[in-house]
Amino acid sequence: MHPTHLPLRLATGAFILNSGLSKLGADEDTATFLHGAAAGTYPAVFKDMEPKTFATLLAYGEIGVGVALLVPMVPATVAGAALTGFGASLMGTYFTNPAMTQADGIRPSPEGTGLAKDVWLVGAGLTLLTQGIGWAAKKKAQATGKKIREVTPFTS
Repeated sequence: MHPTHLPLRLATGAFILNSGLSKLGADEDTATFLHGAAAGTYPAVFKDMEPKTFATLLAYGEIGVGVALLVPMVPATVAGAALTGFGASLMGTYFTNPAMTQADGIRPSPEGTGLAKDVWLVGAGLTLLTQGIGWAAKKKAQATGKKIREVTPFTS
């Protein structure tokens, strides 16, 4: 794990791990609510699934993403891909439910603010993913003796 990733991976990983652990014992009402949101967004996948089964699956998925972010041996590309996928699925819920956005379909309504904030998960995941890919390419180039052009912000 690159030291600059530590704050990002700790913050997102701990939050998502806690969320998953709290869903492990979800009661029927919570499971039904979670399942309804997912089935409304991704009906082909979740419509016929039992709510309790869905809540358990979601809990284990969140635990997996949280652990991937927290464990230093998991490469940035893997942790970033997991976080990006997780965040993107939440954004799908945000964008497909008209009650979550204002009339323009982008800015959050009061009901959608909680989900709109998950755009940060996508950004954090893409940061880890792209940096991981970039570092892997740099290592490969160095191993083969090829030069790669360094790209520095604000220079041409």
